[in-house]
Amino acid sequence: MKPVKTLPVTVLTGFLGSGKTTLLNRLLKQDPNAAVIINEFGETPVDPYLLQQYNIVLSTLVGGCLCCQVIGSLSPLLKNLRMAWENKAGRPFARVFIETSGVANPEPVLDTLLRDRWLSTRYRLEALITTVSVADGAAILARFPEAQAQVAWADCLVLTQGDLATDAQRASLNSALDQWVPCIPRLSVLPGETNDLLAAVCAGPPRYRPSTALTVPKHPFSSVLLQLEHPVVWSRLQAVLTALLARFPEHLMRLKGVVYTADDHRPLLIQAAQGRLSPPQRLPVRPDQDNHGRLVCITAGELPELPIWWMAAWQNADPANG
Repeated sequence: MKPVKTLPVTVLTGFLGSGKTTLLNRLLKQDPNAAVIINEFGETPVDPYLLQQYNIVLSTLVGGCLCCQVIGSLSPLLKNLRMAWENKAGRPFARVFIETSGVANPEPVLDTLLRDRWLSTRYRLEALITTVSVADGAAILARFPEAQAQVAWADCLVLTQGDLATDAQRASLNSALDQWVPCIPRLSVLPGETNDLLAAVCAGPPRYRPSTALTVPKHPFSSVLLQLEHPVVWSRLQAVLTALLARFPEHLMRLKGVVYTADDHRPLLIQAAQGRLSPPQRLPVRPDQDNHGRLVCITAGELPELPIWWMAAWQNADPANG
């Protein structure tokens, strides 16, 4: 009998705002012949906007995280991908990347890949990579068991945002990682580096064994969608977003979305994490764009006052800024 060829799978995980999609972009530049599965916690997917420059097979699971609500969707999706690959249907690919949501415990993903006999004979888990922000990692690990699970299951830790960190933050993170995962390799990356990340992180065999278990309580996260029905002036939006981050510093863990401004037809990518608003980026014009801005807020706990605050802040924003 002819042996079945297995397709390599790399799982990318990491807490909110730690740079998973940025890392995925870099990996795709080095190896664009891939299929990608992205799991977004909110109902409105944003990350696919960041990958449109690649001619890849892209699937998105939304409305929950792979640790709970949508885990049942992963197995049939992987089976459909495999059957399409065997039948040479659609765009070809040679590997699969799975990017989990920032609040996911990756264990159920690994269970799906390794316990399902049909999948385990056709896919090969190559590595589980966890991104950890040098600037915020120590505080995140101390606060969230989801982040602890993400580093515990990792084959390699990719340390990000080192250019934003202080010496004290670096020392705190190294101390925390020495406590939690002293034996897991750590790879520091900085913006603009072009080293072969995939070769570096996949150098060794995966550590995961299906017989092990790590119990993580149900996560306390929620998502809130904020909408802008018309193009806006960036200076006005920037002021409101800055006030939003300052208003809910303990609860607003991640903000991301795409908005439209009156001076440019290209969508504007907005991202913020741990109280920091990143510089906005212009994205290519999409043929199906409706010019309605959408911002997804991921919060620690329920935050029902957020939409009310948003509406009031936007209405009261300085008219001179648009």
